[in-house]
Amino acid sequence: MKSRDRAAVSALRATLSAIDNAEAVAVDDGVRQGLAIEQTPIGAGAAEAERRVLSEADVERIVRAEMAEREAAAVEYERAGHTDRAAQLRAEARALAASAMG
Repeated sequence: MKSRDRAAVSALRATLSAIDNAEAVAVDDGVRQGLAIEQTPIGAGAAEAERRVLSEADVERIVRAEMAEREAAAVEYERAGHTDRAAQLRAEARALAASAMG
């Protein structure tokens, strides 16, 4: 990353976001709706929910899914004649594979 590898940075940022999203807890639809102003939580962190804790296997599954998504998109871009975008997606998939291996 010291060489400012844009493909690696892009792929890692997107994958970290996917992991962060997977840690999110679904909000109950009826829990906070319709509360009067005096009943709403106040203060920093008052409405925060505890995040899910992902296992190593969960994180690995997410990384593999991100790699597969990039490979599939690269095939589609290639079919459409956008070889430059396909090459970028493949470089991102390789960066994810390299970071997953160590």
